[in-house]
Amino acid sequence: MEKAETIWMNGEFVAWDDARVHVLSHGLHYGTGVFEGIRAYETEAGTAVFRHRDHLERLMKSAELYYLPMRFGVEELRAATNELIRRNGLASCYIRPIAFRGYGEMGLFAKGSPVDVTIATWPWGAYLGEDGKRDGIRAKVSSWRRISPDGLIPHAKASGQYLNSILAKTEAANAGYEEAILLDQRGNVCEGSGENIFLVREGEIVTPPHTASILDGVNRRSVIQIARDLGYQVIERDVGRSELYLAEEIFLTGTAAELVPVREIDDHPIKAPGETTAVVAAKFDDALHGKAPEYSEWLDPVDEPSRVAS
Repeated sequence: MEKAETIWMNGEFVAWDDARVHVLSHGLHYGTGVFEGIRAYETEAGTAVFRHRDHLERLMKSAELYYLPMRFGVEELRAATNELIRRNGLASCYIRPIAFRGYGEMGLFAKGSPVDVTIATWPWGAYLGEDGKRDGIRAKVSSWRRISPDGLIPHAKASGQYLNSILAKTEAANAGYEEAILLDQRGNVCEGSGENIFLVREGEIVTPPHTASILDGVNRRSVIQIARDLGYQVIERDVGRSELYLAEEIFLTGTAAELVPVREIDDHPIKAPGETTAVVAAKFDDALHGKAPEYSEWLDPVDEPSRVAS
């Protein structure tokens, strides 16, 4: 990880190496935290955060679902993030806000433990590599199923839930693949270990629905809108595992990964990038970098002062 100079913690800017928490913090022991992955991109008009408010609103919803009272609002976090990027002098960066139960009480019901909020920014390239974005990646259907809504909350981006993704990702990596594809509790396709999934079949773009235990990805929403604006039919429906091998094209979307074609699943070759994937990816990349004026509302300029809620 490439260091930046400063991290924002509970309303204060502190040096990177001084941003520490107690070893008895509740979130460390029980995973009681929620977080976001956000990116800022260099555009012709300066650095801008992609769908900043949408990400922060999802952070707030995740916190509410796990009974984590937030002492900072969306506008306060937005202003703090933009100021942090300016202080760190980053033209483009990855942004990680996290809210977690800190030091105070131990035990499962630790209502007295404070909810600490931290934001970090640092330079981070494409999660699955620039080669992966260009040429596609190899993926494996995991033996681990995606967490079920019967036991946890798939729509929350919660820290402890990512043990599920870590198991799947580690299994895939140990077998020589770049990514894992998880099935839901019914055996239908859900998502990657850190990305949403799209298939191109018979002229349609297909993606699993919310009932398939997916995370409601911000980039997923963006790509659905872009694809529909380009004239493609996008269908949200259950996807069987065998459809992965029958698809003409497959791609993944996520903030860390951006948009990545899949060239192979379980050793079944897939065209990557296919024509549809390439067209959607190009427009999506334009939106990220401020080259698509129709999506300019998705960009939050860092150099413009943020309005802090009173």
